[in-house]
Amino acid sequence: MVEITIRKRQREDAELTQRKFFKKTARGKVVKVIRERYLRDDVSCGIEKCRECISSPALHLPFGGAVDHKLFPQGHFVLPDTNVFLAQMDVIESSYFRTPIILLQTVLEEVRHRSLPLFNRLKALMKMDEKRTWIFYNEFRSETAVVREVGETPNDRNDRARPPIRGQPKPTLPTIVLLTEDADNRRKAEKDSIPCYSVRQYLEGMPESTQLMDLLSAAAGRPPLYSEYLPTGALTAGVKAGQLHQGHFNASQFNFLEGSVNVEAFGKPILLSGRENMNRAVHGDIVVVEVFSEQEWKAPTDEVVDQESALKNDDAEESDEEGERVVVEEKTPRTEVPSRAPTEKQPTGRIVGIVKRNWRAFVCHIDSTSLNSSTTTSLSQQTVFATPVSRLLPRIRMRTRQAPALLGQKILVTIDKWDITSRYPEGHFVRALGKVESKEAEQESLLLEFDVPYRPFGKAILDCLPTEGEQWVVPPKSADDLTWRDREDLRQLNICSIDPPACQDIDDALHARRLPNGNIEAGVHIADVSHFVLPDNPMDAEAAARGTTVYLVDKRIDMLPALLGTNLCSLRPFVERLAFSVIWELTPEANIANVRFTKSVIASKCAFTYEEAQTRKDDTHQQDELTDSIRLLNTLAQKLKAGRMAAGALNLASPEVKIHLDSAESSDPIDVEQKEQRETNSLVEEFMLLANISVAQKIQEAFPQTAVLRRHMPPPKTNFEKLQDILQRRRGIPLDVSSSGTLAASLDKCIDPEEPAFNTLVRIMATRCMLSAEYFCSGSVSKETFGHYGLASPIYTHFTSPIRRYADVLVHRQLAAAISYSPLHASLHSKTHVERVLEVVNRRHRMAQMAGRASVEFYVGLALKARAERSASLGAGKVTEEAFVIRTFRNGLNVFVSKLGIEGLVMFKRETRFDADNYTFTIPCSGSGGGDVEIAVFDKVVVSIEVEKDKNTQRGKVKMSLVKPIDSSGM
Repeated sequence: MVEITIRKRQREDAELTQRKFFKKTARGKVVKVIRERYLRDDVSCGIEKCRECISSPALHLPFGGAVDHKLFPQGHFVLPDTNVFLAQMDVIESSYFRTPIILLQTVLEEVRHRSLPLFNRLKALMKMDEKRTWIFYNEFRSETAVVREVGETPNDRNDRARPPIRGQPKPTLPTIVLLTEDADNRRKAEKDSIPCYSVRQYLEGMPESTQLMDLLSAAAGRPPLYSEYLPTGALTAGVKAGQLHQGHFNASQFNFLEGSVNVEAFGKPILLSGRENMNRAVHGDIVVVEVFSEQEWKAPTDEVVDQESALKNDDAEESDEEGERVVVEEKTPRTEVPSRAPTEKQPTGRIVGIVKRNWRAFVCHIDSTSLNSSTTTSLSQQTVFATPVSRLLPRIRMRTRQAPALLGQKILVTIDKWDITSRYPEGHFVRALGKVESKEAEQESLLLEFDVPYRPFGKAILDCLPTEGEQWVVPPKSADDLTWRDREDLRQLNICSIDPPACQDIDDALHARRLPNGNIEAGVHIADVSHFVLPDNPMDAEAAARGTTVYLVDKRIDMLPALLGTNLCSLRPFVERLAFSVIWELTPEANIANVRFTKSVIASKCAFTYEEAQTRKDDTHQQDELTDSIRLLNTLAQKLKAGRMAAGALNLASPEVKIHLDSAESSDPIDVEQKEQRETNSLVEEFMLLANISVAQKIQEAFPQTAVLRRHMPPPKTNFEKLQDILQRRRGIPLDVSSSGTLAASLDKCIDPEEPAFNTLVRIMATRCMLSAEYFCSGSVSKETFGHYGLASPIYTHFTSPIRRYADVLVHRQLAAAISYSPLHASLHSKTHVERVLEVVNRRHRMAQMAGRASVEFYVGLALKARAERSASLGAGKVTEEAFVIRTFRNGLNVFVSKLGIEGLVMFKRETRFDADNYTFTIPCSGSGGGDVEIAVFDKVVVSIEVEKDKNTQRGKVKMSLVKPIDSSGM
């Protein structure tokens, strides 16, 4: 029986034995919690026959300890500090390292806080039979418990918390060696006559020092390049007090030495200039930022700084020892401009902590220049750079024996750590994806890059499908059949669908007909996906995890199994299907007289493409009921749109292109062109918007705390400052952004009579000033923030695409409960649950959008390559296109090719003049050819476009050079 002595807490010990902290309850209330700590006098250090712990029976480590060290022939034990485990775990795990270890409780907790992967490795090490490790609970032994002082960092507090090794010179006590890289700790230990060494010094005295020194982290002994992060408690308190700010870190796409963080406290993003201030953040991390005093605020640089060119000479093995030496190389002098106006400066600061890392497996290439020239064909281990496909991510340093074999392949690399002594994050190779530029490897890498779940649906998910499979049909109408319970029979209506060509997942259809009272009945019928996807089954869980269907150029990654998405839930023509219908009675002026919601059974009469529906509407010879329905819908849609615009809705634009593929077998792109927008596109859009608004009002009335809604917040007016200044200076056009209505009116006036595409360009640039729309739970925000800025609607949701969006499935369930068709599942009564699900859905939606754009960009590159090859065979040379200048830099131009929907940089190496105030870029022309050439934002230029393979990254990239007004190919 073990006797336990518990000290009675004295009043003077209260500070030592009590821990006070604040905790947020489920209802959002902050309460103070006091946690008692009971101190004991019998916590053993684990060493046999230890005189100080002789009363404890918990014996573990032999008294002599290790006997194979030059400095301690009589035996010893090591007591490593936290940083030893964080930086040198490979050494500690090695079979050559056999010294018994005393692991402090405070060290174990700090490793858990600092790095969960290393903490898991440490737990595994503690269980190894060949390792002798004993945890000393110094927080619970009365002589070693230490309370953290005000303003003291956890690291400094833990340094003080190390137990006193008293009476060290006495031969009856074991020798304890403190391992630490902290010079201050070593000085304190020497003062108290405690043996203390750095890891390198200690390993030099071991028999297998050669093998162990190879495992020594290169970071050992290096000076720090970055600042330590503040402890979690300090970060939380700082954010709560408003002294620090939390947000997502966004890396600059033009300058790898700059980044920004959007926070609510400032109208402009917080600028992070230089790698020290970005402090090891990776694009997408949730970070905490300290803002400098206003005198230190800056404007972003006006120069393109590319990571690959600026760091091309860095050595993967030794780059950290060179210190911070990144300099943007100037091939030729450039004319300087005065410092930026105070109005262009923005809050500037530095990252002081990371709340959540965005680390995962990243798609990369091996940088061929980082390979050791003497080992390009050997299998010896070497350190190389893995360059991520995304230019927003830093290069990753990786040790591997496979580097020569991985050249020319796309690979997956996971970041493991980023120490304060390392210029680059360090990671490890996961797997190869295939040869670069092969479509298979490119497609898989694209899905992995944007974290798109693309695994096949498992058996548990497929087992949730109807057992009849493709033979499932709507059962015959019967009062006893549950499928028909409370459903309206709308099979007689002239319902049709209007979609893009080759659309297989048809989730919406429409109808319209005149009523005897002169009004018009219009209906939107949406696939009743929630009839098949039931809450809390594997298919529902998978759909929630995927969040959305991802559309790539030549394939689709479905949210639901194909049996549902392209068959049983797809509103195919001439087939009876289950639907959820919204039916309005509208006046001839498109005002809503009445609206009702009902589960239904429909039978679509036709599936039109946009072009086919437009042709049918315009053909005066067509006078049938279905054509009349399309014309009625179009007339109403025009009035609905006019009403939205009058209310202040925005008519924005985004580049959309159509890629022509060679055939269904090869899917090779052969050309690209702009998508054509027809009246029928707008027809469908207007009625989908009307349905979403009507449903949002209904579910918010029924479930004011948990309704699934979608909002678009008004952008800060500062987002438009640059665009306003450019329009005023370059075209003399004012842009009023005081409301969505005034912005819409201003955009209508941005017209160039000589250039019709100018208005579309301005709308595209205005779209980029907006915030992203997001799903939210109605009870989580104030009602005043429900509105959709772009649509000028006070409330909105997504109801019309449940085949491809999980948010719509939730809305269907809520609407069914709101009309008393079925009870609402318990999970949708929980605000916490709805918030958690929508957080995933929002992220998946963003990633799906980016994956779709990246797919278009890749195929546009292939199409351009094919077009260039055809041009070369005809003797025409490179592909040339007209483009608009949308941004000027000191060393180049950012141009937009509207016909292809792509952007590119035209870089200059010769002497140039840059006027930041007037957004002009001047190229001096030598010789008798004429004067200087000035190019400004909004100017139309002609660029030459080619797709070339980057020698270092093995990645195909679009390269642009100026043809007119001046040929830059030789510059």
